[in-house]
Amino acid sequence: MSDLIRDTAFGHLVRLVSGNKYLTYAEDRDPELWKQYLSERMTAKMARLGHPRTLSHDDAPPLASSEESSRTRHGSDQEKVNKATGEPIDPEKGRDVNVVHWFGDDDPENPMNWSLFKKAFVTFEICLLTWSVYIGSAIYSAGLEGVMMEFGVSQVKALLGLTLFVAGYGIGPMLWAPMSEIPMIGRNPVYIGTLAVFVIFQVPTALATNFAMLLCFRFLTGFIGSPVLATGGASIGDMYKPSKRAYGIGIWGIAAVCGPVLGPLVGGFAAEAKGWTWTIWELMWLSGACLVLLVFFLPETSSANILYRRARRLRKLTGIQNLKTEAEIEGESMTAKDVALISIVRPITLNFQEPMVFLLNLYIALIYGLLYIWFESFPIVFTGIYGFSLGTTGLAFVGILTGAFVVVPPFFYYLYYYVEPLFNDNGELKPELRLPPAMVGGFFIPICLFWFGWSARPDIHWIMPIIGSSFFAIGTFLLFNSVLNYLGDAYPAYAASVLAGNDFMRSSFGAAFPLFATGMYHNLGVGWASSLLGFLAIVFIPIPFVLFRYGEGLRKRSKHARKDF
Repeated sequence: MSDLIRDTAFGHLVRLVSGNKYLTYAEDRDPELWKQYLSERMTAKMARLGHPRTLSHDDAPPLASSEESSRTRHGSDQEKVNKATGEPIDPEKGRDVNVVHWFGDDDPENPMNWSLFKKAFVTFEICLLTWSVYIGSAIYSAGLEGVMMEFGVSQVKALLGLTLFVAGYGIGPMLWAPMSEIPMIGRNPVYIGTLAVFVIFQVPTALATNFAMLLCFRFLTGFIGSPVLATGGASIGDMYKPSKRAYGIGIWGIAAVCGPVLGPLVGGFAAEAKGWTWTIWELMWLSGACLVLLVFFLPETSSANILYRRARRLRKLTGIQNLKTEAEIEGESMTAKDVALISIVRPITLNFQEPMVFLLNLYIALIYGLLYIWFESFPIVFTGIYGFSLGTTGLAFVGILTGAFVVVPPFFYYLYYYVEPLFNDNGELKPELRLPPAMVGGFFIPICLFWFGWSARPDIHWIMPIIGSSFFAIGTFLLFNSVLNYLGDAYPAYAASVLAGNDFMRSSFGAAFPLFATGMYHNLGVGWASSLLGFLAIVFIPIPFVLFRYGEGLRKRSKHARKDF
């Protein structure tokens, strides 16, 4: 338990206040362990090449001029060597840096080596955080009528409170996701800091004195609460090797589904009894409870940050200032322009310049937009047609949640018996082999929409559209898991940027589509409006089939995708 708490926000505070007397690391007790933490291979490469990794010819740093080389050679009568490894330091390219790394494949501080219990518990915390933020979008919709009455606005204007929240958590990851990748920051400060502000901002949201103030704080809470929606998958990937990552992503996907599905249920009865502001208060209580749990029990999962803090401790304990991590060395050459390029420009350029990224992001964005526009039909169907109350209308969303739970066992069975054996000895899988579940899942979306649309009639029992709604969760689960894993495998060096772009694009669709939902359903009717969405979903079904067939060729022609398998 002490190992779990030591790397949490609370653990860092205890170490700071106690002067590192409590919750100690092994090197605190024996500073001489610093030698075990060195990577002799990387340190030797630093001495020879000035970089811890093997460089290609094009990436190699420029050689010094002959005059500079002469000055270097004649400036010292004795060749310099790295004291830790005895490796001669190249006078032109080499650097005397000791590279801190894991002390072996079984280093217990490496998240990949955590116990199954610790991985499962941290996965649960990431899922809880995801749910606590995601529920903020749909929980607002339960109080929509109250917002319309209090501020005297139309339904379309009242929906802006939903769409701006979704837009906020689409834009937010463009800043927060790259920030969490910076070794000096890591994931925890981003998660904890933004969640604390997210909780605080619920107060002015609930106490908004005018409609503009409500919309402003809805956008800000979505923006500030967004980090986990893009980097939660990265946190999962920190702990699980590639062959097991899909299981963790799958569980995390269920938490993401639970948010918008349970939002109307959690908020419906509260809005019915106490008014729309109670949906916001509930969101504050849920996210506040999550914040308390994470402060005490969420350890850092970023390997780069864990190693950075190890190197910083070793420098302080030993006085050896050239102890650095690989990420620190690479970060030394980064400028503010580079950071801006990574965080803002790269997600956009990758999205539109890479055909694979664009097609899959467009497909996921469509599904996300369909989800939010379709959600707006539930009050029309279950309140207007079947006479449900505001609270019981929320219960109708449980069908979607049921579908999500039903699909998990067969999906995990498929992963274990069909996908895992395909991994090579290096733990790698051809990205296109991630796509078959998406090829199946694409058919469930139109099935759901046609079933739901044409069974929602007074002469048909209300359970039929609820059963039909479950197919949407099945399709969404299979599509999201396949696409997110595919993008991570195909673009490992740019995973954060690709996933941030994915989140931005799908949230843009999710924010825009609900604005015309009510008008479309009223003008076309539930059957034809749902069918229109179903036909739109059919158009996109071929995308995973095309990438399964031609994806490898596209990867090999790409500037950014992985090409070696």
